[in-house]
Amino acid sequence: MCGIVGAVAQRNVVPILIEGLKRLEYRGYDSAGVAVIESGCIQRCRKQGKVAELAAALEHNPFAGMTGIAHTRWATHGVPSERNAHPHVSRDAVALVHNGIIENHESLREELIARGYEFSSETDTEVIVHEIYDQFKYTDSLLEAVTAAVKRLEGAYAIGVISTREPDKLVACRRGSPLVVGMGIGEYFIASDIAALLPVTQRFIFLEEGDVVELSPEGVRIFDETGREVQRPLKESEVRLDAVEKGQYRHYMLKEIFEQPRAIAETLEGRFNGLKLLEEAFGHRAPGIFDQTKAVQILACGTSYHAGLVAKYWMESLAGVPCQVEVASEYRYREPVLLPGTLVVTISQSGETADTLAALEEAKRLGALSSLAICNVQESSLVRASDLVLLTRAGPEIGVASTKAFTTQLTALMMLTIALGRRHKLDRVAEKRIASQLFALPARVEDVLELNDQIKSFSERFANKHHALFLGRGSHYPIAMEGALKLKEISYIHAEAYPAGELKHGPLALVDSEMPVIAVAPNNRLLEKLKSNLQEVRARGGELIVFADETLDVQPEEHTHVLTVTPAENELSPVIFTVPLQLLAYHVAVIRGTDVDQPRNLAKSVTVE
Repeated sequence: MCGIVGAVAQRNVVPILIEGLKRLEYRGYDSAGVAVIESGCIQRCRKQGKVAELAAALEHNPFAGMTGIAHTRWATHGVPSERNAHPHVSRDAVALVHNGIIENHESLREELIARGYEFSSETDTEVIVHEIYDQFKYTDSLLEAVTAAVKRLEGAYAIGVISTREPDKLVACRRGSPLVVGMGIGEYFIASDIAALLPVTQRFIFLEEGDVVELSPEGVRIFDETGREVQRPLKESEVRLDAVEKGQYRHYMLKEIFEQPRAIAETLEGRFNGLKLLEEAFGHRAPGIFDQTKAVQILACGTSYHAGLVAKYWMESLAGVPCQVEVASEYRYREPVLLPGTLVVTISQSGETADTLAALEEAKRLGALSSLAICNVQESSLVRASDLVLLTRAGPEIGVASTKAFTTQLTALMMLTIALGRRHKLDRVAEKRIASQLFALPARVEDVLELNDQIKSFSERFANKHHALFLGRGSHYPIAMEGALKLKEISYIHAEAYPAGELKHGPLALVDSEMPVIAVAPNNRLLEKLKSNLQEVRARGGELIVFADETLDVQPEEHTHVLTVTPAENELSPVIFTVPLQLLAYHVAVIRGTDVDQPRNLAKSVTVE
């Protein structure tokens, strides 16, 4: 998972490349580098650490060029270090940046060493740049050299290449990893994400699988995987530049937590006629596919997986439709059995999650009825690979720890529950009730955000803690899982989540005065059961933090701290109770001094296995 930026222009592109890297740093931040063609030579600078380290080095030893590539890395092959940082160079003539994994790199490396090439890094990427240079034995064209070289690669890649042989050209290609072309006036760009290029253009071409593109001052030429020159649609982005800025907020994560009311409202916008869901929002074929759906298989990773787990409760209890949920990386490597009439639902913020894409392909191979993507990025690989799509409209999410993507995914999954439930268990009265709750959701989330200062005070109790236990029951168990994930992701506190009823089956052994226990306590039919579980914690001297519906009679006591949350109807209370757990994780991380937006060892878009 890495960020790529490249440019061909009639001006110095180094500032454009560095600004683009800063906007892509959520994709990787253990090292960064830039290379340009200056006076017929490759000038390169690489630094371990964040883009700021690279920018400082360039201020001290500046160079300039009108053709260049840049990269911010999240390590897969080779430890984070300057020698493993991109761009990689072959014999001072070819420079390359790469996102993805080359699966046959070891055999290629052996071949290239036998031909006299020397390797200076541990990366799989370096085989590509040497392979491209080697192709210059047969051609003087960078385009032809790249096209020939990538035919030898197995795996996933997006690459950008420049060469002293053709100093005013940049060649890029993609297979399994995203790449977009930015169209300026007499200048052209590539990037992993449009966010990198918003300061210089709003017009983009999204490359298809297998495409190779040549950028030069004269324009852009695109070739498909057969080598045929093709035209791809030019799209005007609606993403505003300020949408990827922090604005008044200290961190992107906090900004994105507070953007949730708007994001939920926009996810609902135009998808209902009054309180009636419009099924065409999923695609014009949706009604016919939903008519045939007898079961649902949800595939996702990380936070998106937790959204799927909540949806399982909704699908079965409200819609009466059998639903299975599985981590995508597990699904693809076992021998799953799909029930007849199964709709496969994939969930992803980026739509580029490699494991989810591969799991979708496996489900198709197994004979799934159809596929639906719930995703935040319209031009993503997952969207293009699916029959039906429901976009979450969360807007750009830069913080690595997902927040608004999660709550908009839950909103979209409840819409799917309504659509399928109509054909099974859900009557019109229940549908209208849930639709009303959906439209009330933005205001309810606004109410919870008012608790920010109170939660900030709560968070001080975690400053010196090393472990935490989260409890929930029913559809709030996945919310407890999500709360634990957020805390461990950004504060580095070890956190686990359990169904509260499992407490006495093992986790209770961990409870003592040093182990905070966070419980999610909505007012539903499982409340009395949960209260009994909380008593088990109290009896062992544990410190309890309870997020409770304000209509409940849960009183604070010694070692029991209660934060009341706005009342929420049972069906959508998981969305409501997510928000205070996000705020808790955020403030704990700030108090502990960790890097909130870019936690160690993690990256936003997991585009490799």
